Amino acid sequence: MVTSRSAATARSQRASLRRRGPVLERAILEAALEQLSTVGWNGLTMEGVAFGAQTGKAAVYRRWPSKEDLVADALQAGLPTLGEAPDLGSVREDLYELCRRVRAAMYSKPGSALRSVIHECDGEIAERLHGLIVTGVIEPSTRLFREVVQRGIGRGDVRPDATGELLFDVVPALMMYRSKMCASEWTDSEIAAMIDQIMVPLLRPGRG
Repeated sequence: MVTSRSAATARSQRASLRRRGPVLERAILEAALEQLSTVGWNGLTMEGVAFGAQTGKAAVYRRWPSKEDLVADALQAGLPTLGEAPDLGSVREDLYELCRRVRAAMYSKPGSALRSVIHECDGEIAERLHGLIVTGVIEPSTRLFREVVQRGIGRGDVRPDATGELLFDVVPALMMYRSKMCASEWTDSEIAAMIDQIMVPLLRPGRG
């Protein structure tokens, strides 16, 4: 009698034979993101990824010799983009729209995977992935926030000296704090309150 595990292994081997090269690699990367977003960094295993991709463990290890290598490539391939900076006529509306995009990215599958890595990894692994986080997340989002503020300066609804680096850390810091420390998402009304009560007063002309 064939056991369920043997049957699953046989199915995985057949699937591996049908999928090769980039198709198989994409399936493995997607399975890694799925594991990260559901069981987190600590729960992710190469065996679980192989099962999710319907392939053999050897096929995973041939391409990625370690869990860290696999996760780095999976995040690199799957990180969500925020698009172009919004231009809705006022800094308040632009910030509101951009924050909603950031929230959507944070709670997408790749975003959830990235948060699990940030929250659970030890210092050595976090250091290894630091460059990916900077180039794939921090720099793109900071660029968009900066564009929104610079456009506001040009319109006259943002003070000309609102260019300090700390200003562009406020929104990401608040959103990550709520996600990590409070384990709660941002509603539309909470995003609006953050913009109206914190960001607009910080940016408005005439602030001393």
